[in-house]
Amino acid sequence: DSPAEPLLPLYQQQPGLRRSEFNTTSQVAIVGTNACPIESLDYEIIENEFFKHDWRSRGRGEILQYVLMKWILCFLVGVSVGLLGFFNNLAIENMAGIKFVITSNMMLARRYNVAFGVFAFSNLSLALAATLITALVAPEAAGSGIPEVKAYLNGVDAPSIFSFRTLIVKITGSILAVSSSLHIGKAGPMVHTGSCIAAIMGQGGSKKYGFNWKGLNSFKNDSDRRDLVTCGSAAGIAAAFRAPVGGLLFAFEEMASWWRSALLWRAFFTTTVVAIVLRALIDVCLRGECGLFGKGGLIMFDVTSENIIYRIWDVPLVILLAVFGGFLGSIFNFLLIKTLKIYQSVNKAGILYQILLACLISISTSCLLFGLPWTASCQACPSDTSEPCPTIGRSGNYKKFQCPPGYYNDLASLFFNTNDDAIRNLFSKGTDAAFQHSSMFIFFAACFFLSIFSYGIVAPVGLFMPLIVTGAAFGRLVGMYFGRSSTLNHGLFAVLGSASLLGGSMRSTVSLCVMILELTDNLLLLPLVMLALLVSKTVADLLDGNVYDLIMMLKGLPYLESRAEPYLSQLTVADVVQGPLRILQGVEKVSNVVHLLRTTKHNGFPVVDKSPSSSSPPTLFGLILRSHLVALLKRKAFSATPAFLSEFSSSDFAKTGPPPSPGHVDDDGVEEMELSTEEMDMFVDLHPFANTSPYTVVETMSLAKALTLFRELGLRHLLVIPTIPRGVPVVGILTRHDFMPEYIGTLHPWLVKRRWRRLRLHLHMFS
Repeated sequence: DSPAEPLLPLYQQQPGLRRSEFNTTSQVAIVGTNACPIESLDYEIIENEFFKHDWRSRGRGEILQYVLMKWILCFLVGVSVGLLGFFNNLAIENMAGIKFVITSNMMLARRYNVAFGVFAFSNLSLALAATLITALVAPEAAGSGIPEVKAYLNGVDAPSIFSFRTLIVKITGSILAVSSSLHIGKAGPMVHTGSCIAAIMGQGGSKKYGFNWKGLNSFKNDSDRRDLVTCGSAAGIAAAFRAPVGGLLFAFEEMASWWRSALLWRAFFTTTVVAIVLRALIDVCLRGECGLFGKGGLIMFDVTSENIIYRIWDVPLVILLAVFGGFLGSIFNFLLIKTLKIYQSVNKAGILYQILLACLISISTSCLLFGLPWTASCQACPSDTSEPCPTIGRSGNYKKFQCPPGYYNDLASLFFNTNDDAIRNLFSKGTDAAFQHSSMFIFFAACFFLSIFSYGIVAPVGLFMPLIVTGAAFGRLVGMYFGRSSTLNHGLFAVLGSASLLGGSMRSTVSLCVMILELTDNLLLLPLVMLALLVSKTVADLLDGNVYDLIMMLKGLPYLESRAEPYLSQLTVADVVQGPLRILQGVEKVSNVVHLLRTTKHNGFPVVDKSPSSSSPPTLFGLILRSHLVALLKRKAFSATPAFLSEFSSSDFAKTGPPPSPGHVDDDGVEEMELSTEEMDMFVDLHPFANTSPYTVVETMSLAKALTLFRELGLRHLLVIPTIPRGVPVVGILTRHDFMPEYIGTLHPWLVKRRWRRLRLHLHMFS
């Protein structure tokens, strides 16, 4: 046998390829509505001399305080999110309720034009206010916030997504936008709100405003902040749907990229606190102490009788419903992304166009909500109903609208309500004959397209509630046309329709299943809901990705998937590593450090030591972060001769928080730093500050294997070392951007032409 030949990098095997010298792909993403630079988070522990000294010097009391503070912060996050979720809902119910009551009273007086004017003007004012405060104060608060939070938990640091300003605008804007009768939801913004609260609490104050709690200094790192934000996102869903277990599972299944048992316990504790707070406040409202509109959407939907009966011949119909739900969910995602692309170009044109777009959507929505019920014929009130018929005011299954006494308008009962009340009407038991076929089709079509066109406006808006309402209408339609021989009532079809559309769009299974069960408060629905979710997700996965991943891709957020694409196995890390590499000596001149920071935007630099023997190559000592170099320069930690400086601790290098604003590309102040000529000629010893144990891979490792290592460990930098020792101990640094398909495609376009994506689909389906 001939000896094995050494494995060469791909750029040496293929004559038409060469190593990339610069990664020219722009690392910019859309956060909210603005394009801004993004960075990666430092989840890796920086094991330098000061870190080791601090941990060795910690006593049992400090360790106990650190662990106890984690649980206290989770408790505070749970209480805060629970209170905020309740009062958000109360504000929405009262604002929308007053609007509907005034409009209904004018309808009762047959002043239809004035009623429409009041209704449209109220909606326009609320939508305009939400858009203005979002566009002018915190554009990062636009949208649901789930894609940004999900990207953050994957390791993407976006400016101002967790700032106090963003939190205030998210709360206020969500209340205004949802109250304006736009076909949007409040659950997504609640996830972002809970994450903001968690991030701000974990920060321990603000140096800008002169308040900083020293007890939380140990939490000023990306790893602990990530765990707390995960608990905050779970609390947000729990508060939005009063579904503590569903919120926990949603954070586990959809949001978090890293999960462990200790985090599971803390997230479970956080959602439990949310559930207790909501239960206590809802009891107050049930006693009638919350005003006219106190019950609201936090009351569970009573959709079924005590004993649900279904037969084996009902299963094929449920499967058919789920198949259509999967197709509809995929079509919804496709149309939504196309619409968001158009809205992006509108948003780039300026604030005026953003306001005009929101006004156009608001006026169009008001016209549809007020005009479409006129196309429905009046129905005689049923004699066996337990509810008043017709109802005049905010809620009820039997809205009078323009009908004479003793009659109701079934389409107005759906359109002239909040989303919460529309869902309750669709899910209700004993209402199989309450809605006409034509009315349900009109409502389904209007909800489907209004959900798509309303989501992209510059305001805090969510997708959960619109998908639930649209899916419920779809399920009712299927029950009306195909459910005559079924034992399932139309309310159950509505529940299964919501599950199918959610599964087809969001592609979650376990968390959505539990959330629907917690919403309906009936465990007997479990087998049918599980079947609907499994089938709809399977069908939709054959067509495209889930809606939040598609939005992240559209925004340019560099999200790392848990599975590596098959074509990455055809590349080695040497085929994508960028250069030229900037290296620092263990003892470096200050002028060299300043020049390096001013001429590059890199966030990590290898530190090497020269061998005493001139014939031996230098050795890798470690990796030092840009932020640590800036801290050394600001503290002027240098001397005329190389010397060790010991007046530092690990808290001096603690991260203060996410970037303050998207407008600041260079926030470290290097350009404004003033150093004298004598100081520039001094030396700084980098040994105590460098991470002496950075993760490294050899240059012949496959890119797929390196991606798995990079993602699972939550790295920001991955050093590439040569297989055979040569002049330098490091040949490059892998960052998150080097694993992005767009960047790899620019280096090796021949890989893109291959049909690996179809193979990835089949591997994903059967793995």
